[in-house]
Amino acid sequence: MTKTSLPTNLVKHTSKNPIQKFLINNFYSSLISSIKSLRVDSILDAGCGEGFTMNKLTQLKIGKKIEGVEYSKESIDFGKKLFPKLLFRQGSIYELPYKDNSFDLIICTEVLEHLEDPSKALREMLRVTKKYLILSVPNEPLFMMSNFLRGKNISRLGNDEGHINHWNPWCLRKLLNKNGIKVKKTILPFPWTMIVGTK
Repeated sequence: MTKTSLPTNLVKHTSKNPIQKFLINNFYSSLISSIKSLRVDSILDAGCGEGFTMNKLTQLKIGKKIEGVEYSKESIDFGKKLFPKLLFRQGSIYELPYKDNSFDLIICTEVLEHLEDPSKALREMLRVTKKYLILSVPNEPLFMMSNFLRGKNISRLGNDEGHINHWNPWCLRKLLNKNGIKVKKTILPFPWTMIVGTK
């Protein structure tokens, strides 16, 4: 997540709204199922925010080594208070502080839509992973439409603040292929697009 998303991210993961809880749970169900099918030992959460995803993986005992890298020091500090046992590292997704082929899997959820150069980030993640990537972004225009219809971000026609890229599943697959990532599987947990890719 970006450094401006701290309050939104916290609200999203702790919301009592039944619809919001259903959507988040459905998203994590798809993510967890995808990770389990890969049978990986080491996982990097690139753009880990406050560590909510890492915490879920740890609770479910998925992976032997889980680490998160995040640009925002504010998010890391908050995450360390929430989840003191998790391993956070500060760094840029454009220059990940790891050697080539450091992790079996890199997950990058709800980050690419915030980036000015998503292709550069994809190539960097491809360098650091041994084989697998799982990436998710809002499924547009469904994401903005669902926001607008429930009265969120009306003045921006449903677009979340900080979202500067917008992809439908086809466009996202095209972007990944262009940057050397082979699409293995596409999953659509409404209102997101999730892709499992390989080198």
